[in-house]
Amino acid sequence: MMQPRLIALLLVACGLAGCAHVAEMPAVPLPEAPAYRGAPQAAAVPALQRDTWWTLYQDPELDRLQQQLLASSPDLGSALARYQQARAATDSLRAARLPSVGASADVVRTRQSENRPLRGAGSSNYYNSGTLSLSLDYELDLWGRISRQVAAGAAEEQAAQADLAGAQLALQAQLADFLLALRGADQEIELLRETEAAFGRAAGMVVERHRAGLASGLDVAQAEAQQESARSQLHQVQAQRDVLEHAIATLVGSHASTFSIQAAPASDVLPTIPTGVPSELLQRRPDIAAAQRRVAAANAGVGVARTAFFPSLRLSATGGYQSSDLSNIIAAPNVFWAIGPGLLANLFDGGRRRAEVARAEAVLDETGQTYRATVLAAFQQVEDQLALLRRYGDATQAEQRTVAASRRALDMATSRYRDGAASYLDVVAAQTTNLQARRNALDLATRQRRATVQLIRAIGGGWSFEG
Repeated sequence: MMQPRLIALLLVACGLAGCAHVAEMPAVPLPEAPAYRGAPQAAAVPALQRDTWWTLYQDPELDRLQQQLLASSPDLGSALARYQQARAATDSLRAARLPSVGASADVVRTRQSENRPLRGAGSSNYYNSGTLSLSLDYELDLWGRISRQVAAGAAEEQAAQADLAGAQLALQAQLADFLLALRGADQEIELLRETEAAFGRAAGMVVERHRAGLASGLDVAQAEAQQESARSQLHQVQAQRDVLEHAIATLVGSHASTFSIQAAPASDVLPTIPTGVPSELLQRRPDIAAAQRRVAAANAGVGVARTAFFPSLRLSATGGYQSSDLSNIIAAPNVFWAIGPGLLANLFDGGRRRAEVARAEAVLDETGQTYRATVLAAFQQVEDQLALLRRYGDATQAEQRTVAASRRALDMATSRYRDGAASYLDVVAAQTTNLQARRNALDLATRQRRATVQLIRAIGGGWSFEG
């Protein structure tokens, strides 16, 4: 009589397990255009791996610092530890698929009450009790609760792995950005030192003219002020470089007080970056992959919450030896065992399970919207950097023309001053304009290089052309 009922119960369980089906991954919002709006014409460039993209900038110091970042960065170490936590949590969930086996050994000396109810007349007041036992416990996953918990844990582990890759890419990009900014500061420092020296020579010329009665004291004061202004600007840029150097030290896990980077000219190379088509971005970016896996984890979490409406079926068994004669405990008469299934159902919980399902569904909605926002932000970041590169390129060309024109104006103002046809105020104005134009040109070149770093980060770091 019991066997048909058990078969029927299992069939019902298999049928009800389908009730825990939940929603699929939300649709990905892709732009209709086949290419990014600001993307330049595609160029033939070789593939570049994610772990070597910074070699495009041809700076040996950047290569060395990137290796130090991987080895010593505390931020990267924290991200790795978070991934290891997620992996251990998944392993813990997977263990629920297997039966648990326990062993126990008890030795007890007991003194029982003389007035104990139902005590036998010849029962001793003192006795020993020894027990050796094994127990087994296993929950049948009839409704898919355990499998969905494992699926949710595996998805969270994959999300943490993507977070680790994203953290590594972000730190590598930040390091490259800082170093490019520092190299730009090196160029600006060199320019200001040259300018300070040039202004010093010009001031010396004015002093000589003043001694000869050809220039006024006002001209001398203006020339000296111009030199001191250049010196002040030099110290300000040096301070900015020091701060960048300290930031790099912390980023790669070094003490700022003992860390230094030798000044070096920035490379003139402006790398060509193939952005690919928008749909490829979903496979490239680690943060998008992490958002996808968290949607999958929340999806499985809804299934786990729904299985709470069904009873749980456990199989338990225990057996071993028990005796008051501890010297002869392992003997056939001392054997005991018990085996049997257990069914546990929650008949009333005041709406707790329904509330838990509602909470899980809200988490799924939240992760879906987060995923959508992540994708939209990714496309925005690519377009932002493409726009910056395009506009910075146009501005650089205009600034180079400004530098050339201001150089001619400075030469003419200086020549006219020597000839007595202009005041030194004209020379000061021309010097100021030329210096600002040259600094602007250097700044734009640095901004362009830094924008390429952010574009590489925005497309996920590196690229390939596999079909």
